Amino acid sequence: MQRREFVRNVLLGGASLFVVRNLEACMPGDSFAHIQGSIRGGNSKTSHLLREGKFPPASKFVDVECLIVGGGISGLSAARKLVQAGITDIIVLDLEDHIGGNSHGGKNEVSAYPWGAHYLPLVNPGQEELISFLKEIGVIRSVAENGLPVYNEYYLCQDPEERLFLRGQWQEGIIPSFGLPDSHQAEVKRFLDTMQQLRYKMGKDGKEAFAIPAAESSQDAEFRELDKISMKEYMMREKYASPELMWYINYCCRDDFGTPADETSAWAGIHYFAGRKGVAANAEMNSVLTWPEGNKFLAEKLAAEFSDKIQTGQLIFNVRLNADFVEAQSYDVQSASVVCYRAKKVVLAVPQFVARRILNNTSSGKEIMDAFHYAPWMVANVTVKKPETRSGQIELCWDNVFYNSESLGYVNACHQHLSSHPGMVVLTYYLPLTKGSPFEERTNALKQTHRSWVEVIVKDLEQAHPGIGKEITTIDVWLWGHAMIRPEKNFMFSQVRQEAGKPIEGKIFFAHSDLSGMSIFEEAFSQGIRAAKEILEA
Repeated sequence: MQRREFVRNVLLGGASLFVVRNLEACMPGDSFAHIQGSIRGGNSKTSHLLREGKFPPASKFVDVECLIVGGGISGLSAARKLVQAGITDIIVLDLEDHIGGNSHGGKNEVSAYPWGAHYLPLVNPGQEELISFLKEIGVIRSVAENGLPVYNEYYLCQDPEERLFLRGQWQEGIIPSFGLPDSHQAEVKRFLDTMQQLRYKMGKDGKEAFAIPAAESSQDAEFRELDKISMKEYMMREKYASPELMWYINYCCRDDFGTPADETSAWAGIHYFAGRKGVAANAEMNSVLTWPEGNKFLAEKLAAEFSDKIQTGQLIFNVRLNADFVEAQSYDVQSASVVCYRAKKVVLAVPQFVARRILNNTSSGKEIMDAFHYAPWMVANVTVKKPETRSGQIELCWDNVFYNSESLGYVNACHQHLSSHPGMVVLTYYLPLTKGSPFEERTNALKQTHRSWVEVIVKDLEQAHPGIGKEITTIDVWLWGHAMIRPEKNFMFSQVRQEAGKPIEGKIFFAHSDLSGMSIFEEAFSQGIRAAKEILEA
């Protein structure tokens, strides 16, 4: 309920605006000169070829039963479902040199760490496909006598889980409580009580008001109306005035959606709190599953059965319907040659702004491209001497948040370690770029150097950890141009969103979390399962 989710999806085969930069130390003589690192990001140099459209003719032709474009969570879950159903003549293509999309991670001498999505909440009852997958990979170890899942203790987030730096000191939990007057604390309680009621509220159609996957939520007008106002407007309508509570709501919207509360659909904002209903025999509802490398762990497990079917460094630039098959042309980055795939079925497991660009003789979908907006992010992994905890203060937690900061704080990538590098940790720092419009923020991010990002990050960390800059050895930065779909007003229940996921002539199928309107792992996973089932039914 109070964690950051960072799903879907890295630009796969599209127009990422960020460029991988070489190793860049800070200028000699300044206070950051000792901090090494680089700026990384999606393969924009190759993806920009999509705009230019200058490709050589195909030099190779490959026939395949099912081609999956995009190796993020949706594409991987679709491929896994098809393989388990007996369709093994598949190929999965991805632009990057890795799978997982935003569920990507890295590693250094201190620890593995995430580059994006880094946890999974306890799974809601009824999500049978996801529960089955988690049992298969040992995340769910057994089922208790009361029917509740027993999760692998090694993957459950260890205590202490979270803290907030507020008014000069750390408090337990990230909902502001330290120093709040009674009236403000009463507002916080009223809000949380309301969200708890909405969590179990049912619509007249017999469906949960806020479900996961979102497509299973009630369609009652009472709830649909919430999509017409922003989360901020909802808070004002319900007469919430506490600045601490309003900060928390804005934090949550930026955390889960990369979108400020005044631009986030109230339905989506409430879903953040009311959608989660996970239960377990050995954990509380708000517990999460996490790994040092983040959700890269889950991506690799999804791909385990068909890793030999995955090809990276592939840019799909043209998808065309023919009478008997779908023709998809792919630019191979390493060989600089074009392969033409002829597939009976194609799954476009990429964001809609990419999918509609590469579709050739089908509807261009300009209305769809105009309706789907994406949030840019900056993520940094900071290798540093473990921050000391002052006497009487709460020690380093998994999730560490700063009140009134532009950032979402940082996650301790070493939190799940039974043992780690002596005295050193990797802190994964998250910054949704929300000051301006997404386009403005992407443009501005292009102008930043490694030195300028270091200054932003260190100054933010220094407010809670004075002098920490001297203890940092490396800051590596990853820029995500179109990291997650923005669930803006009038989007969640829009006709254009619902139409976007419909198959084309029983041959081309779509799977991506942006079709759900929310970039969370469960939505990406379920979109892949849905597309696979559509293929099996066809």
